[in-house]
Amino acid sequence: MTVNSGSPGWYLRRLSRMGPREVGGRAGDAVRRRRWRSARPDGPSVTGARFTAVLPAGTIAEVPPDAAKRLVAEADRLMAGHAEYFGVDRDDLADPDWWYDPKTGRRAPWGYAFDVPYRNEDAVGDIKQIWELSRHQYLTVLAAAYAVTGNERYAERVAEHLRSWWAGNAPLRGVHWTSGIELGIRLLSWVWIRRLLDGWPGAAALFEDNPVALRQIWHHQRWLAAFPSRGSSANNHVVAEAAGQFAAACAFGWFPSSARWRADALRSLEVQLRNNTFDSGLNRELATEYHGLVLELGLAAVAEADAAGVPVPASIRRVLLRMTDALAAVVDNRLRPPRQGDADDGHGLVVDGEGTDRWASLLATGDAVFGRLAWWPAVTGTDVRTPLLAALIRPYAENGTAPAVSRPESRPAHFADAGMTILRGPGEIWCRCDGGPHGFLSIAAHAHADALSVEVRHDGVDVLADPGTYCYHGQPEWRQYFRSTLGHNTLQLDGGDQSVSGGPFLWTRHARSRVLAVDTSDTSDTSVTSEVSEVSDGGTARWCAEHDGYQRSVHRRRVELTTASQELRVVDEVRGGPRRAVRLAFHLGPAIAADLVGNRARLTWTRDGEDRSAALDLPGQLSWRAHRGESDPPLGWYSPGFGRKEPTTTLVGTGFADGAAGFTTVLRFRG
Repeated sequence: MTVNSGSPGWYLRRLSRMGPREVGGRAGDAVRRRRWRSARPDGPSVTGARFTAVLPAGTIAEVPPDAAKRLVAEADRLMAGHAEYFGVDRDDLADPDWWYDPKTGRRAPWGYAFDVPYRNEDAVGDIKQIWELSRHQYLTVLAAAYAVTGNERYAERVAEHLRSWWAGNAPLRGVHWTSGIELGIRLLSWVWIRRLLDGWPGAAALFEDNPVALRQIWHHQRWLAAFPSRGSSANNHVVAEAAGQFAAACAFGWFPSSARWRADALRSLEVQLRNNTFDSGLNRELATEYHGLVLELGLAAVAEADAAGVPVPASIRRVLLRMTDALAAVVDNRLRPPRQGDADDGHGLVVDGEGTDRWASLLATGDAVFGRLAWWPAVTGTDVRTPLLAALIRPYAENGTAPAVSRPESRPAHFADAGMTILRGPGEIWCRCDGGPHGFLSIAAHAHADALSVEVRHDGVDVLADPGTYCYHGQPEWRQYFRSTLGHNTLQLDGGDQSVSGGPFLWTRHARSRVLAVDTSDTSDTSVTSEVSEVSDGGTARWCAEHDGYQRSVHRRRVELTTASQELRVVDEVRGGPRRAVRLAFHLGPAIAADLVGNRARLTWTRDGEDRSAALDLPGQLSWRAHRGESDPPLGWYSPGFGRKEPTTTLVGTGFADGAAGFTTVLRFRG
């Protein structure tokens, strides 16, 4: 079903997912928006402001030379006006149009911010393309290049673009004042721009001695204090809002309201980091890139607190510690985390050049701040951000809270609260099994209909792949496909999704999954109540789960990974209900070539110059066909990043489930 976000029906479905408190809060927001239309104060006058949240002496010297080289190369590309955002190459960054979408050629309309229909691509353009540049994270890269090289041309370009943005985006006017996450991330960027430009003679004139800058900073914080994300929308957005507000109130604490904004934002950050994170440390949205975003935002907020000498509740550091340990636990041998749920390439703080590994950077920062555990994977890459954050954040042991949390003695394999299990085998076989909640909060905005899906890699190469996300707005058929049941490595019944979509970021019915048995080669989770008799032989890791997303029928899946034979066995059963039409999909990674004959596929690929292969034996009860790069309807695609997609092979078996034996799939890797 194609659903337009912003239609009357969508608003009714969205309203149905809100509780009374959220409805009341949003009604108050609506009243405030009407009042603000004609009441736009200039903000308080500020005199004698000084920026003191500087980097400690010697910090820049700690930046590794190869990371600095990548940074400068990126900065030079930006200086030449070139960048790539979400699959669109831009060559206009020397003098950008802040409201222009290069993807559609449209320009967002001017007007009171809350009147701009930013969800309507026909009226505005692709809002992600427009918003991304105005997060000003490319300017933090230029500012970092200045800090590393001392070359003032980078600082001068930053100043030119900030003045241009401030002049063209008056408070409460236009599309850049419609979403709190954008304001929060932009404030965080401004804090770091000011910090990294501290040695430049024009820094004070650009920020604290500039009435235009002061007015913008004040209005951003006033907006965030007035319109926090609420209730069913209190996901990663509210963390970004609180982190940006807190960072600005610490570093730019020049206003009468700064102390109140700082205290309120810190309280919100403590609550929302805890609410957004399972006790196991995984993000509750079950969308891995948002785990990275929230972790980056949390670390950046703690850096501001420590730089300003503001006490931070111990619970904040504990949540960030658990998130870091969880990340270390779930990555494969190439430090790639799962490709689960939505992903939009969003970052909290960017100061590195292209080629820097985001996940290695986070683990390196975690090592510097919390200390690595013996089972953590090795991090060999370098980055700019880690030494900058580590210079500001006090090491965890110095905060007197280290004994308050118990860290895993061995690498966790099963995260019961998140329903994620990682099976590992020889030859760097990595398999993620999904038996967790559909998503976070009542709308599960960033969830996919992927219950019981598996994701399999061999030495970091996607073999059975999660296809990704590709888009959010403007292309409903692609949005629907990439988050559909058919778009994942799981079983579809009667042509429908396990969970029911009410719009691009709204699910009105959620499939409920439960893990029945887990026995991994690394550890056994005895808290799982087993309805399936499973006895480990020491060489086979096992997982079993089921979900109720298909009314009158239950889909149950069992996965076994056998060490000696390098064999992965997947057994699907449909229990109860009438005879059902079945489609079983397996999405191959873009590096995998497939030769399908009958119900057997020979898979081949190359890794580091070496030819590798596997055999995929598919259930004989189903008729199998290979699909690749089809558009009507979409099938056979892989999205390596937001806004980008490439053809790949998807194997789909069709048939019926009528109470007969299960469907068995066997993937055998060559030794």
